[in-house]
Amino acid sequence: MKFNNKETAVVVVDPQNEFLHEMGEGYKLAKDVVKANNTIENMISLLKTAKENRYKVFVSPHYYYPHDYTWKFGSNGEHMMHQMKMFERKGPSEAVEKNSRADILDEFKPYLEDGETIIASPHKIFGPQTNDLVLQLRKQKIDTVILVGMNSNICIESHMRDLVEQGFEVYIAKDATAAPGEEAYKAAEVNFGMLSSGSLTTEEVLERLK
Repeated sequence: MKFNNKETAVVVVDPQNEFLHEMGEGYKLAKDVVKANNTIENMISLLKTAKENRYKVFVSPHYYYPHDYTWKFGSNGEHMMHQMKMFERKGPSEAVEKNSRADILDEFKPYLEDGETIIASPHKIFGPQTNDLVLQLRKQKIDTVILVGMNSNICIESHMRDLVEQGFEVYIAKDATAAPGEEAYKAAEVNFGMLSSGSLTTEEVLERLK
């Protein structure tokens, strides 16, 4: 099946230094799988091809503001992210600090800061239930989504599950994602294969985008 650029979009989850640059606390946990999968290179290839073929690209970023650290309860994953000050920003009314852990990886900026990419509001835990990604997709009449980004077993899987329940056809570029360790990545792969409409390699996605 070929994708088309009218109803299909690429959704990039957490394409930020936190997970993809050595400065990030998240990167320290996921770096082995990032390197093994060639995650960054694969994401760049997908973004380049999507832009060349006029597919819409959406970003679902993760940010935490000072008031988020005052939450009274949370999951183990939330506690870990808060303790590490992951995706930290000074506040919602201030620009993302350049070259901070919350900033987009430099290699992605030509594609994601081109004035055409649609940046959703930040998701606050793992999935898009807490941001406006679904609204933004609906307003562009997108019904098919290709997910790429971080982390495979947490935010990518959470986005996949919610978008499927929202009625989207969801595909995963499985080697354009990574997770904190091979075991976590393999667990995500199992669920990608069961719950998405297709768990594909980057090469397979590229062929379908053209």
